[in-house]
Amino acid sequence: MDTPLSTIAVVGLGTMGTGIAEVLALAGREVIGIDISEAAALGAVASLEASTARAVGRGRITEEERAAALARFRTADTLQAAADAELVIEVVPESYEIKQQVFRELDAIVSPTTILATGTNALSVTRLAAESQHPERVLGLHFFNPAPAMKLVEVVSSVLTAPPAVEAVTTLARELGKEPVAVGDRPGFVADGLLFGYLNQAAAMYEANYASREDIDAAMKLGCGLPMGPLALLDLIGIDTARTVLEAMYAESHDRLHAPAPILGQLSSAGLTGRKAGRGFYTYDAPGGQDVVPDALTPAAGAEAGAGRAVASVGVAGSGTMASGIAEVFAKAGYGVVLAARTQEKADLAKGRIAKSLERSVAKGRLSAEARDETLARITAAGSLDAFAEVDLAVEAVAEDLEIKRQLFAALDKVCRPGTVLATTTSSLPVVAIARATARPEDVIGMHFFNPAPAMKLVEVVRTVLTADEVHATVRAVCAKIRKDPVDCGDRAGFIVNALLFPYLNNAIKMVEEHYASLDDIDAAMKLGGGYPMGPFELLDVVGLDVSLAIEKVLHREFRDPGLAPAPLLEHLVAAGCLGRKTGRGFREYARR
Repeated sequence: MDTPLSTIAVVGLGTMGTGIAEVLALAGREVIGIDISEAAALGAVASLEASTARAVGRGRITEEERAAALARFRTADTLQAAADAELVIEVVPESYEIKQQVFRELDAIVSPTTILATGTNALSVTRLAAESQHPERVLGLHFFNPAPAMKLVEVVSSVLTAPPAVEAVTTLARELGKEPVAVGDRPGFVADGLLFGYLNQAAAMYEANYASREDIDAAMKLGCGLPMGPLALLDLIGIDTARTVLEAMYAESHDRLHAPAPILGQLSSAGLTGRKAGRGFYTYDAPGGQDVVPDALTPAAGAEAGAGRAVASVGVAGSGTMASGIAEVFAKAGYGVVLAARTQEKADLAKGRIAKSLERSVAKGRLSAEARDETLARITAAGSLDAFAEVDLAVEAVAEDLEIKRQLFAALDKVCRPGTVLATTTSSLPVVAIARATARPEDVIGMHFFNPAPAMKLVEVVRTVLTADEVHATVRAVCAKIRKDPVDCGDRAGFIVNALLFPYLNNAIKMVEEHYASLDDIDAAMKLGGGYPMGPFELLDVVGLDVSLAIEKVLHREFRDPGLAPAPLLEHLVAAGCLGRKTGRGFREYARR
């Protein structure tokens, strides 16, 4: 298998196969594209011509390089065309029967030294290899869509795969400008193994009418910095494809988090498989289109639920980073702000933190000196909640402890005048339990800001079963004035973002516990293959392992799902005082400042 892999056959010229062929041809390989469909072959040629023309137009390649790449690509309608290939990559439909038939036929056609790679992201590479006369040369080569743009390639070994075959395709991946990650054979591998559980939970959340499709997608984009929301991503991947991957994952793991949400089966059976069908969770301008068009579920523009209360002044209770950030946001938007802490000294320190933040904005040219002074002048630091007597909106941002928050809301109930909206910034505690500490639970609502509050655009607006419509409308209007994007959700653990984010993080930890992949490979896979701004272990260390464990425990307690039980490794690290960046050590070690 000591071969330069200069001639490569790609079997299956759908979107993925065509993309892989383009990558190979541009990298100087002779590429044979094989598909029984003449239309697919013609489509692949047209796609390659169009994409390389765009690359020339953008200055990425020259016209000569384009002509040479196109000359290196030819198509055929039979596997016999792969006879001289040193590597064959199959990208046919996700079916054992179809893929095994391809491998059986190739065994009789190609050289015994030819490497056979499957592009599956859901099926067992070992099971496919077992059907080959030479299982040692069979492996997985999982590109990500779109193949020309995505850097990640998962190189999947079975227990039968010969190391030289792995080395050859790993070298090829690097020569293609990709980042190869070595993984073992289990459904979903690393990236999809983490991604599809998250997508499945998002589909179930939508199916349960917990939040609208628009709010679920907006929450994950704005709250986590993801390039796409989960439901839009399911439409892009193909809802039928996602269901196939999840079925394979569930067959292996028996984890309820991988059991496909019923709505995926319903949409697939109805032919509503996403963008390729023109309709899935969203409706598109045409089959294969990417522009979302309004449908019966699209919210009416500017529609809000009723009129709210007038808000001119805001009280923020707390003295930590979140309280300071929220006070800064309100003051910048023109509100008079009372920032109250347990002592005057703590309140003054919190206001000082805001002053430094505003000064940084001036230094970066984002804020004028005049606006800085006006913003700071709107903030009054107070050492007691008594200063909230005349505020129209009171926002709590104290420790994430139910009893502490209940005591504070009992105090607010006595201090604040009738009609004041009382908001908690909790990220995981039941809002209704906090509301019941007052004699006016109808005035209580959740306003979950994200850290850092001045920069993050998302606010989860959490209604309880007791929250008045007028209070909900008030908070939505306030969010618009402070230039935040509100998403509505009900009062249950994790709301939208944490309920989807933390099980994904927990599953990443379990992968490490099981020695399936390394921290670095998992982080790289999710950044390069999923478009995540940070890998799961980078994010866990930033959030804090103690905070992450507390949220995992709340989710597990609320939903009683064994799959949500905190990973033992997370519990052990927290017990050892390894809490992430703030302690200098978490999943990784950090230099002390």
